[in-house]
Amino acid sequence: MSKQTKFNQDFILVAIGQIISVFGNQILRYALPLYLLNQTGSSALFGTILAVSFIPMILLFPIGGILADRINKRNIMVVLDFSTALLISLFYLLVGKMDIIPLMAITMMLLYGIQGAYQPAVKASVPILVGSEHIMKANSIVDMINSVASMAGPVIGGLLFSAFGLSLILVLSIGCFFASAVMEIYIHIPFEKKKTSGNIFIIGLGDLKESFHFMFKKQPVLWKISLVFAATNLLLTSLILIGLPVLITQHLDFNEDTANLLYGYSQGIIAAGAVLGGLLAGVMSNKLKAKSSPLLLIGCSLPILIGGIALQTLSNQVAIYFILSVGSGLLLTLHTLFQIQMMTVLQLLTPKDLIGKVVSVFICVVMCTSPLGQFIYGFVFDKIGSAVYLPFYAAALIMIGVSIFTRHIFYGINYLVEKQTMKR
Repeated sequence: MSKQTKFNQDFILVAIGQIISVFGNQILRYALPLYLLNQTGSSALFGTILAVSFIPMILLFPIGGILADRINKRNIMVVLDFSTALLISLFYLLVGKMDIIPLMAITMMLLYGIQGAYQPAVKASVPILVGSEHIMKANSIVDMINSVASMAGPVIGGLLFSAFGLSLILVLSIGCFFASAVMEIYIHIPFEKKKTSGNIFIIGLGDLKESFHFMFKKQPVLWKISLVFAATNLLLTSLILIGLPVLITQHLDFNEDTANLLYGYSQGIIAAGAVLGGLLAGVMSNKLKAKSSPLLLIGCSLPILIGGIALQTLSNQVAIYFILSVGSGLLLTLHTLFQIQMMTVLQLLTPKDLIGKVVSVFICVVMCTSPLGQFIYGFVFDKIGSAVYLPFYAAALIMIGVSIFTRHIFYGINYLVEKQTMKR
């Protein structure tokens, strides 16, 4: 089947593999940190473990990009899914037999590190398996189905965690990763092995240097938008990731089982927002322009601002929970639109032989602020007492300022994208 076919069998298999793998990942990302928070009651420790977990992912994204350009992307996906199944199997055998804090830290670091090496292979596969005119729709589909899995994962994880505890979730996730790996064996992704000579580390450093040179010299707009994207992770998504579970389980006066279940529902609402964002990106793929990005970012900030107002002025815990959850879902809708738009810009402006490396460097820059934000918010919520609305006000107002200040960057992208699209 021709690559120019809108969506061929191999792209569909990649997408299905993502649904299974991401579902397994999401129930783990819901259950493991929540289990730690329930066991320790410390938001500072909760934020620190999540922050430390992100570091291997950031470090391995560039390595994953190098591998994606030099090794068959299908093989990367298969090996890493099998590895994740083995990792969670070991965690299952050790939980309850050793101190949960180091065990959780090591497991989360390895889990996120594997994802750091895994995602560049998926992202780099999209422009190979579909024609350039379908890249944005393909990206929106990948993001949307990932979001569907992300939506189902916490909701189902919340129900299972409340009813059966951690063990069943671990077994279910192991099955997901194993099934995904087996299915990915049957994917065919066109691959031409590059001739290499010399030390692999020197080659890797050369690839990284080439990626940074492309982003900073040939297409400097890419590093500029990566910094704006990084600001959204530092200010907004890190706040939701840390603030929502801490507020629901420790500040809204729900009992533990109810709080765990409600947190799962809120994660489902957030993922539903991401699904909606993916759907909108697909529907609006020919209409969505980069110059609209500042408005999307301001839109992302408004639910955070409203959440702060609710925390300061309302006393009804159910109303506050509803506003925070729905607002977070709306944030993810707009943030997903922005994310898909920026990834499409990146793929269109990057030569195909550099896509894996450049995508990984771009995502690495974008993600660098996530652990910093999680670490900061963990300690803020641990020390701030009842003034939990203040981080919401600060994050929203700063992000609105960033959106206004950087709007000229996005206005200049349209010309570059249209010029590149005409060439293809």
